[in-house]
Amino acid sequence: MIVKTIDASMLKKMFLAGAAGIDAQKDYINELNVFPVPDGDTGTNMTLTIMSAVKEVNSLEDLTIEGLAKAISSGSLRGARGNSGVILSQLFRGFTKEIRNHEKLDVVVLANAFQRASDTAYKAVMKPKEGTILTVARGGAEKAIELATQTEDLVYFGTEVLKYMDEVLEDTPNLLPVLKEAGVVDSGGQGLLEFVKGAFDAFLGKEIDLATVTSQKSIKAGGTGIKLDKVNEMNIEFGYCTEFIIMLENVNNNKVEKELKTYLTSLGDSLVVVSDEDIVKVHVHTNDPGLAIQKALTFGSLTSMKIDNMREEHNEKLIKDAANYAKATEIKKEPEKKTAKKPFGFLSVSMGDGLSDIFKGLGVDYLIEGGQTMNPSTEDMLEAIDKVNAKTIYILPNNGNIILAAEQAKALTKDKEIIVIPSKTVPQGITAIINFVHDKSAKENAKRMTEEMSNVKTGQVTYAVRDTSIDGKSIKQGNIMGIDDKTIQSVGTDVKATTLDLIKGLVDEESELISLYYGAETKEEDAAELAKELEAEYPEIDIEVHYGGQPIYYYVLSVE
Repeated sequence: MIVKTIDASMLKKMFLAGAAGIDAQKDYINELNVFPVPDGDTGTNMTLTIMSAVKEVNSLEDLTIEGLAKAISSGSLRGARGNSGVILSQLFRGFTKEIRNHEKLDVVVLANAFQRASDTAYKAVMKPKEGTILTVARGGAEKAIELATQTEDLVYFGTEVLKYMDEVLEDTPNLLPVLKEAGVVDSGGQGLLEFVKGAFDAFLGKEIDLATVTSQKSIKAGGTGIKLDKVNEMNIEFGYCTEFIIMLENVNNNKVEKELKTYLTSLGDSLVVVSDEDIVKVHVHTNDPGLAIQKALTFGSLTSMKIDNMREEHNEKLIKDAANYAKATEIKKEPEKKTAKKPFGFLSVSMGDGLSDIFKGLGVDYLIEGGQTMNPSTEDMLEAIDKVNAKTIYILPNNGNIILAAEQAKALTKDKEIIVIPSKTVPQGITAIINFVHDKSAKENAKRMTEEMSNVKTGQVTYAVRDTSIDGKSIKQGNIMGIDDKTIQSVGTDVKATTLDLIKGLVDEESELISLYYGAETKEEDAAELAKELEAEYPEIDIEVHYGGQPIYYYVLSVE
């Protein structure tokens, strides 16, 4: 039997099945990560990214390809975590832009969508690397374009595209030597293949368990997992978490975004207003959800409305009260005067209470808890950006896997200048903010901060969660690893010895300062003992010891 088209109903089923495919294999995808560090990483990030889009898809009332395209693009964009999640969101963004104006999808439309997805993802990455998810996506696009001139049968088309993507994935170790040495394929590419496999299985009519992507429990589990600074659950000033999407009616979305931000700031906090073509997504904590809803109704119809009582009052009563507010004919509360914006502010990602205190002491306005064990999403970034009342905001990601999400948040922010300082480690972030000069321009500071942090050598000491081989080093589960800015430099069975070995590889004749930030699982006396040995070993170098409180890592350190 030849099938030539896909309608909206089938597309939704395929997308949910693809999401279920990633979710079911996330642990396996995590295991493919080359570095055996104890974090969530690729599989977890891709799952959390796609679950954000699943939530949007499941909230649709009218099922059309255009509506699905917008939900998939918007949801994945805002929920994107880590490099793999951001790239996945860009693949969806390109794909959905190509299909959104079609009522049904055929081979030609899908081939063009595959190509546009690949092109969009490649453009989003500053230095694309082959042997990754990008290579697998491009392989699928090339095969799709080739088949578009040979067949109209989607069954044959899908079979061949999937087969070729699998071949490209198996070849990734030949493109990235580090994959070959570790004996694995690219984890991001595997995640993409799991999505396509799941989607195609649904198209073929195979029985798919969609429980993980349709249950409310699963969707909640795929939430941010990030606790934003200054949120006091015991003393909540604004009790109602209010969310909705405005379907704009002949109104400029930039104008709506600006006006809503100004008005809603007077009603509460934790404000996020993000526009995407003809929709505007709103999140606000307020004591007057009805006023927020009433204002929104002046711009268009509302969908995906959700009001939660953060003081644990009964949800039914709250919704009734909000509905009563929404029926009001005039707004009685006058907006309060908004505090003038500062010329600049700082937003930093941190991974421990001690490190957070250090960043606060250096003048950081707002902190996002995250890092290696849980990468903040684009929407986490947007919410934090809104909390910093400044014209120019410097973002310090402090992790290489968070930089793309920060850049994506920058692209979605319209009313503030966002400068992403590409700090890949906490010590780099600390050095960057120390070198900020108040009377210099934003451009001059960005250049200065970036240049200065490049002079910092950083290291991290943690344990291996599995056996592997990297750069000729055989690593066993449970081994202690000393990781520098590029690779795993030292491997051992003792934390102190491994740390000393790591530092030895970082120190040179120009080194003047060694800074140690000890983690939550490291005793203060052990850190002090390590410092004494370093003082004896390097008498001409200053040694500083700070409590970092970071999980997973016994030490985070820097050599300057």
